[in-house]
Amino acid sequence: MGDRSLLVELGDTISSNVNQSVQELFTALDSQLPAGVVELVPAYRSLLVICDPLILRLTDLEGLIIEIHDNLDRSQLPQPRTVEIPVVYGDRYGPDLSDVAKFHGLTPEEVIDLHIRPTYRVYMIGFTPGYPYLGELPEEIATPRRKTPRTRVPRGSVGIAQKQSGIYSVDSPGGWQIIGWTPVKLFDPGRKVPSLLVMGDRVRFYTIAAGEAEKWPS
Repeated sequence: MGDRSLLVELGDTISSNVNQSVQELFTALDSQLPAGVVELVPAYRSLLVICDPLILRLTDLEGLIIEIHDNLDRSQLPQPRTVEIPVVYGDRYGPDLSDVAKFHGLTPEEVIDLHIRPTYRVYMIGFTPGYPYLGELPEEIATPRRKTPRTRVPRGSVGIAQKQSGIYSVDSPGGWQIIGWTPVKLFDPGRKVPSLLVMGDRVRFYTIAAGEAEKWPS
């Protein structure tokens, strides 16, 4: 990947097992960061390792990565946290809920029940700071992205696209189907750890009323 980074691919499918392998390698490299490595960027099935080529040659970095991968201590992987996220579904909080329901021949209530059913895995954080990509959405409500993205999606919006769910961590453009909103702040640069969620966490959604959400502590 250019003259200062390597892309380590740990599988060719999106799955929890492949994603866990990415997390294991990321954790190992992060805990014994070689001199010259400046950033690690984990994704669904790969890990981007960025280095300073004046300190560490890519050929040497490749050897280090292979050595660390071949001697992984999988006991280092932290136990996943389960974070419960309250959501107000539908109406102005979830403007696409009715369209998603019509697309699948379901009622809005059935879509909500299906959305809150799984315990989701945080596959990666990306797109904007603190934005979690969550899998996997039940097949019954897997829905394509909107044909025309919105120029502004409010922070806290809960969306779905294909077999993923996600939460907009900041106001931003976006093309996901918005079915609800959470008052929980996913990204705060003033916190010691700015992102509420990290790769490998588990997420469970539950429903709350609009009045309760509006009184939620900021």
